[in-house]
Amino acid sequence: MSAMSYLSVIERYHEYKHALHELTASILTGIAEPALLESEQNLRETFNSVAGHYPFMALMYTLDVNGMQTSGNIASLHPGKEDAGGLGKNRSERPYYLLAKDSDSVVVTAPYFSNNGSMLCITAATRRHRAGSKEAAYIVLDIDLTKAIEFLMGDTARRRFMPAFKSVYTLIVTGLFAVAGVLLYAAGAEMISLWHIGSSKEDLHMKPFGVIIFLTLALAIFDLGKTILEEEVLMHKDIFRHSSTRRTITRFIAAILIAVSIEALLLMFKAALGVNGDLLSAVGMMLTAVGLLVGLGIYVYLGARAEAILKGCR
Repeated sequence: MSAMSYLSVIERYHEYKHALHELTASILTGIAEPALLESEQNLRETFNSVAGHYPFMALMYTLDVNGMQTSGNIASLHPGKEDAGGLGKNRSERPYYLLAKDSDSVVVTAPYFSNNGSMLCITAATRRHRAGSKEAAYIVLDIDLTKAIEFLMGDTARRRFMPAFKSVYTLIVTGLFAVAGVLLYAAGAEMISLWHIGSSKEDLHMKPFGVIIFLTLALAIFDLGKTILEEEVLMHKDIFRHSSTRRTITRFIAAILIAVSIEALLLMFKAALGVNGDLLSAVGMMLTAVGLLVGLGIYVYLGARAEAILKGCR
């Protein structure tokens, strides 16, 4: 549940490009008044009032007819982020200025990395005339693309709880790793005890199986903890994509399959050695593992088909 990767942001942008451009253009159209060109205070007040409703708004500033910046960079509700150094910068070669210069409507650029941070953003710009004058000027609005996508998908509220979710998952993973450590210790103790079993053939046959059982359980629990750590804490998980859920379930079932298969093999070996072994139970457990594998394959296949159909309907 980490932040969206740049690749995920770009994929979502292309998926919702039309909606993002319409949303951005509508915001700028609603606030682009000639009064914003007269006073930086008007620009700041208008921007901050609207940014309270649209938290993905990053920066706003104005340009003159030649593309020179005529205001500082007004940042959303964070005065410390405002950059007065933007005043007087030449923006005449920027894509948004070149697009807006030849258009009478709001223009929106393709995604790019902002100079004011490492965020991916899109920029909207529109041409306006100063009050009582025919002199043209431009109002420019930078949008944080990641936050805009989260807002559009209704994912903003969930993101606020992510630190709490990560903390809980981290505690659970820590507990699982601790249990795996105890099992490894038990396996080590069993291995050491092999040197002190004397001449008892039954103990010699049984002790290695005990070691393998402890190691198998440790492997399954550690792999489960590793899967949770990667899927829910370290990696970005897009809950709106079925493939993310399939990936998690596949990895979880795979860990169970490994453990069940090893236990089935152990039962078969015990039966072959005649050490309290039940061959039918071993075969039943192996068939259970096969059933899990077949069921997982059907689930993955049908899930992938369903996702492909949904994409085709968009």
